[in-house]
Amino acid sequence: MLKLFIKILIYIHNFCYRYIGILAHILEKGIHPKHRLMKYHLFFVNNIDSGDSVLDIGCGNGYLTYDISEKAEKVLAVDLDRKNIELAKKKFFRQNITYLVGDATKLNLKEKFDVVVLSNILEHIEDRHSFLSRIYTLAEKFLIRVPMLNRDWLTYYKKELGCNYLLDPTHKIEYTLETFKKEIDEAGLKVKSYSIQFGEIWAAVEKDG
Repeated sequence: MLKLFIKILIYIHNFCYRYIGILAHILEKGIHPKHRLMKYHLFFVNNIDSGDSVLDIGCGNGYLTYDISEKAEKVLAVDLDRKNIELAKKKFFRQNITYLVGDATKLNLKEKFDVVVLSNILEHIEDRHSFLSRIYTLAEKFLIRVPMLNRDWLTYYKKELGCNYLLDPTHKIEYTLETFKKEIDEAGLKVKSYSIQFGEIWAAVEKDG
């Protein structure tokens, strides 16, 4: 009986987590408060050099793209959701940004870039090995942000009880540092530097060798 009650509380916890995010997004006029509170844009901007060409895969509403474009020479920003791209063009446009509607897993770009940005993208992709193989030749440097599985004890407890433990229902994976490094290594890449912030891995990744 107690276990059932705990599972009900976990369901309520998951429901509240999801809808707090949705409502906060609306309250702040289409910008999730995580941008403001986590300040993760700085990680990407600080790891880009002035004059770099950048590919931002899964750019969402373009807010991060906009900040990157202030330092980079040019940015190509791609997102699957047409509404995201339409919003980005209206709200976060600069002359050096090109927004494109497209499926990141089917990109067939001929252009090369200095940096590829993957901010909360890998966890949404089922066949990440094929995806990383596809984009491997596009740049020498990759800036990656992913959620951690071992962000707190409750995540493991949810998993142990057979409850939904993922932060988002569209996630295919959430990482430990070890599983993240293993996946990156298998793609022929190497984690050059990283930090753990807000239960996430923020990593600068380069081609191995």
